[in-house]
Amino acid sequence: MFTKIRSTFQDRELMQQIVLLAWPTIMEQALQTVVQYADTAQVGAIGAQASAAVGLTGTMMWLINSPFFAMGMGVLSCISRSLGARDQGTAQRAAVQSVLLTLVLGLGVGAVTLGISPFLPGWLGGAEEIRRDASIYFAIVCMPMVFRASSIIFGSVLRATGNMKTPMLNNTVMNIANITLNFLLINPTRTITLGPVSFTMWGAGWGVTGAAIATALAYVAGGVLMWLAVYREPSLHLRGQKLRLHREVMGRCIKVGLPIAGERVITCLGQVLFTALIARLGTIAIAAHSIAITAEQAFYIPGYGMQAAAATLSGHAAGEGNEKKLMQCSSAITVMAVVLMTALSVLLFCFPAGMMSLFTRDAQVIQLGAQVLRIVAVSEPFFAVVIIIEGVFNGVGDTKVPFVISVASMWGVRILFTFVCVAVLHLGLVSVWLCMVADNLCRCFSLGTRYLRGGWKKGLFAGKS
Repeated sequence: MFTKIRSTFQDRELMQQIVLLAWPTIMEQALQTVVQYADTAQVGAIGAQASAAVGLTGTMMWLINSPFFAMGMGVLSCISRSLGARDQGTAQRAAVQSVLLTLVLGLGVGAVTLGISPFLPGWLGGAEEIRRDASIYFAIVCMPMVFRASSIIFGSVLRATGNMKTPMLNNTVMNIANITLNFLLINPTRTITLGPVSFTMWGAGWGVTGAAIATALAYVAGGVLMWLAVYREPSLHLRGQKLRLHREVMGRCIKVGLPIAGERVITCLGQVLFTALIARLGTIAIAAHSIAITAEQAFYIPGYGMQAAAATLSGHAAGEGNEKKLMQCSSAITVMAVVLMTALSVLLFCFPAGMMSLFTRDAQVIQLGAQVLRIVAVSEPFFAVVIIIEGVFNGVGDTKVPFVISVASMWGVRILFTFVCVAVLHLGLVSVWLCMVADNLCRCFSLGTRYLRGGWKKGLFAGKS
């Protein structure tokens, strides 16, 4: 096995292909993380209460994005496999279906989220003093839902064609807009001193509301840019195409996407319950938790950046009927992700307090967040395996068993033991993050075992030489 992996790394053409696909997405993930850092830091400067208000609905944002990411992956799998098989017509029809999915999901999810926004903070168990801000933040961010769906689903369409640079550039514009608007809308008018020069900088001083408006406007910009890029993509030829339902192709996209959607929705519902359990521990605990989650995101960047490359290359290989290429690509990307995330985890373990202090000045929040970051650093290499193998399975359209594994691990390990730790044993945030690490280890073992056994490949290459 190690000999095969070494020979794969000596294949210059393959390694060049992996790097060319991976680096734009890694940069995109890095830029998104910078924006998340800027959001959290500027809100954190207001105080722990503001951080808790924004962090309370953070897991709901993951839930909201779930159907978009899932159907985006369904479209990606269909397009990448069609292009691998040189079936241009099916790839084009799948791109048309992505437009329908964006409109239906964007409008539907938007209506639901706006309807529940007044009640959500209470359902999540948030303290009275943060509920109003949390509700306003959630409602404003959810208003441009069609544009959010556009930025996610059409980004997957572009990646399926091997075009990783355009999503990166579009997200760069969106992120710059978000950071700039945050700076202007969160803070009040103030005097800024740069060396010998001082000047008055206008600011709206809207605090949490300003952060929400900045994010919403950034989604509008990102959604418009991503649609224009898909419309102009030369490999899809969407100009002049009618917006019509193609049942067979839509069915293929949904068949792949539904298990992913189910896995993400059920997992995110678990995250919502997870956050609600943490909310019982108080404002300091939920502020430390939400900030630590944000701080940790920087250390996922190589994994999630390479996941898109793994999904695209695996889909192309499956479409070509090339099992050797599939295993070479997936094994090489897994090793690369593990190495990079292991190196970053060492930094996270050594400097957790420094990471926390980027986002808040509250000493209690920093101390508690540093403890949990050091714990989760140990599991980062295992989480790298989970990220890449999920990408491989999604790319080839094998999503049902990973769905079962993720749901069983989330609810049977993370949620169950967190409930015991918080509600029964009355332990603190550290015990909760230990449960989260146990969930990551369980998923790594289960998905890794299935990948190595190889049964998932039988349907892909049956009857192909």
